[in-house]
Amino acid sequence: MPVTIALVANEPSGDQLGALVLRALRARCPDARFVGVAGPKMIAEGCETWLPLEQLSVMGFVEVLKELPRLLRLRRELRARVLALQPDLFVGIDAPDFNLGLERDLRAAGIPTAHLVCPTVWAWRPGRVKAIRRAVDLMLSIFPFEEEFLRRHRVPVRYIGHPLADDIPFDVDQAQARAAIGLPATELPAIASVVALLPGSRLSEVERLADPFIETALQCQSERPDLRFVVPLVSQRIRAVFESRLRQLGQGRLRPLLLDGRSREAIAAADIVLTASGTATLETLLLKRPMLVAYRLNPLTWALLKGLRLIKVPYAAMANLLVGRELAAEFLQERCNASAMAPMLLRLLDDAALREEIQAAYQRVHRRLRQDAAARAADALLALIKAPGSV
Repeated sequence: MPVTIALVANEPSGDQLGALVLRALRARCPDARFVGVAGPKMIAEGCETWLPLEQLSVMGFVEVLKELPRLLRLRRELRARVLALQPDLFVGIDAPDFNLGLERDLRAAGIPTAHLVCPTVWAWRPGRVKAIRRAVDLMLSIFPFEEEFLRRHRVPVRYIGHPLADDIPFDVDQAQARAAIGLPATELPAIASVVALLPGSRLSEVERLADPFIETALQCQSERPDLRFVVPLVSQRIRAVFESRLRQLGQGRLRPLLLDGRSREAIAAADIVLTASGTATLETLLLKRPMLVAYRLNPLTWALLKGLRLIKVPYAAMANLLVGRELAAEFLQERCNASAMAPMLLRLLDDAALREEIQAAYQRVHRRLRQDAAARAADALLALIKAPGSV
């Protein structure tokens, strides 16, 4: 009988990781069936999807509370479908607040469960490790410091490295990336620099970050008229929100190149990246581009995080956590504004020595994370199917 694996991803970063693992699984099991909740990249690798990935994408305490009845209904429906399907394995991809409860119920019903991307229990809400222990037969860890933490808390874990570190080459051709997105070198003045703006992959992120990102670009352009800006946007809905703010704030003064997706090419084409905190900071690190990291949460969510002291790490950006210092300047909440970010962006453009230091540090991290992760994940998942209790 062909193997059947159910998977649930809830955002573009999970879709990207899931697609790489699916490709490795299909190489080993060409007849396998993959089904669940997937984005375009997982679908391209042969995964059937039961509903649009975006329906599960919500970030923050307050935001989740508003959507909680709908999310709980969707989880009940998914649980029923997976139980009716009786797959050989269920894999939750990130989205721990949604997937861990689903995994717990499926595991209790006898379906082996694995989770790709360890929740940040080492960073905040460490008590969640008990829920992880109840929910998963195997945790696939993508960062080296997670393995010891999970083993100490008796969670079955396999460190696989990061799939993106395998997928992205150590050296990326900037001129080629510029040509690919429509910025050929012949059209750029010799002194021009390119800045990529990545205001997030969720609608709520873009609604909060579009204004400070556009205002930062305007302030930088006023001092450096030769700057070129490129903005990858993950969906037409998000693009419409960004374009609306651009028309209102830019009033024709700022004409960035807007892209439908293609964030990796935009980052590779850039000299500097201004990005929302999230997976994009890791992708920017792997592409060796200096970056500024910005984020705004709902004020109540932020107050709860700070007031309850739920955050246990010194940095918001994974890039900084991996390097061990703030090479990517962070601009959170009230500091996420043009008057703070524009001078730092211009400083990065002017400081060649600092850019070289950042790129060298990022290269070292890239080498640590490159472990042939998708292959290791596929082997671990297939071993779990063959012997669920042996991991």
